[in-house]
Amino acid sequence: MSQPAASLQQLTVRADGRWELQLRLNNYSSMPMRFTAVRLDLRFDNGAAAHIEAQPNLEIGPESADTHVTTLVPTPAGMARIATALADGHGLSYTLEGSVQATPEGAGAKDWKVKASSALSPVPGLPGTLR
Repeated sequence: MSQPAASLQQLTVRADGRWELQLRLNNYSSMPMRFTAVRLDLRFDNGAAAHIEAQPNLEIGPESADTHVTTLVPTPAGMARIATALADGHGLSYTLEGSVQATPEGAGAKDWKVKASSALSPVPGLPGTLR
């Protein structure tokens, strides 16, 4: 059974300062899995940016992916880093680390360790949004 993965598909800074995240959950297994909990730390350029706690309750088919939208309050350092990236029009690298709870079909729930690194870039025409 292959380990699931998580990444950021999109981050939007809301008018109230909170972030709306589109979290992409990947099921690399050959059987369906129900994703029930996500506990991840988000870091930008190795600095703490936010803690993500969500209950997506998504059934994701074999070798497929889906997204879950969640809203969170970032750390002051995370807010400053995003503001700088958006103002400068530059991307930034991120790391997600923590766990995803998923239940494979016909089995019990399991916490899977997750660590992923990628990058986000400002989206032209969508102020406050990075993909």
